Amino acid sequence: MMRQADPFDLQERLLKQQAQHRYRQRQTLESPQQAHVQLQGKTLLNFCSNDYLGLANHPKLIESAGAALRRFGTGSGASHLVCGHSSAHHALEEALAEFTGRERALLFSTGYMANTGVLGALLSNESQVLEDRLNHASLLDGGLHSGARFKRYRHNDVDDLARLLGKQPELPSLVVTDGVFSMDGDCAPLAELASVCADYPAWLMVDDAHGFGVLGKTGAGLIEAQNLSPAQVPVMMATLGKALGCAGAFVAGSETLIEALIQFARPYIYTTAMPPAMAAAALTALSLLSEESWRRDQVLSNVRYFRQLAQEAGLPLMLSETPIQPLLIGDEALAMQMATNLREAGFWITAIRPPTVPAGTSRLRVTLTAEHQSHEIERLVSQLSIEWQRLAQEATL
Repeated sequence: MMRQADPFDLQERLLKQQAQHRYRQRQTLESPQQAHVQLQGKTLLNFCSNDYLGLANHPKLIESAGAALRRFGTGSGASHLVCGHSSAHHALEEALAEFTGRERALLFSTGYMANTGVLGALLSNESQVLEDRLNHASLLDGGLHSGARFKRYRHNDVDDLARLLGKQPELPSLVVTDGVFSMDGDCAPLAELASVCADYPAWLMVDDAHGFGVLGKTGAGLIEAQNLSPAQVPVMMATLGKALGCAGAFVAGSETLIEALIQFARPYIYTTAMPPAMAAAALTALSLLSEESWRRDQVLSNVRYFRQLAQEAGLPLMLSETPIQPLLIGDEALAMQMATNLREAGFWITAIRPPTVPAGTSRLRVTLTAEHQSHEIERLVSQLSIEWQRLAQEATL
């Protein structure tokens, strides 16, 4: 049988990825998501998970999911607008609205779908979207696919945003930013962004995926931590698969916003609803934000301890006070080599390379959780220091 020609040059593209040290490979986990995991029969200290509060394997979440499985079964059966919207989904939406101080919340099956859904529903060719250059790929894709005039302002540069808005001040505008930036770990200046938006027909949308559950007095995220009102941030999005240890996402806002998304957000309308058991587990996780608030205190304490030790060791820290603590390496091959060496030493840390980050800024993305112990952080920094010094020595040879 004749082999079909490859009209898309896939093999050539794969070889190019390998040559640039950008080839990605999945790793198959053999244990629950937690601080100590099993990978290829080896126990590793996990420092690359977004399970910031250590809830992904919490017994109360497992119990809630099990009870919901017995009541609702495994699948939701259809989209929310057909017959897939259960009382478990509805209870979670109401709890999320109350927790975030907004009129309503709407569940999405993934964060990617939530972001593309919002942007597609709100924007048109008669409006514009302005995004931070370091926004998550889902926000960038949503903006590009929305049909709106798409502009990117310099990272966390409020003056650059104001300059761009001033070019076409009459256009309905959506300003979109990550709350906590997923690869740098720094935070957006939300009050300043909101102030600029107030001078134009512009709304501010914040993707608080990495702040929700961790930051703020109650864990409601960066918007709460920076004391902004729903009027200042009309569109809030956050995920349930990071600090809450579950899966899915939600958008919170006014009654009008949520009704508009139900009518016009295609990823919501045309996707099967998340399993009710997951919604039940997320509702329990939301309760645990109050019942076990020590988890937020612990993860932020771990962040401070890691940064103290890393600074003393001379490691290339970036400016972040959140659980995302990247170490800037620069070269793709060197970042990959360090990640491999660390795994052999018993630590799982992911090397982040282009196109996820700009060329020349490859890094090790260290993430801290409430489950990490002080002695484990000390071991990590000691090994990172060894690898960093080895790298420096090789560079001088």
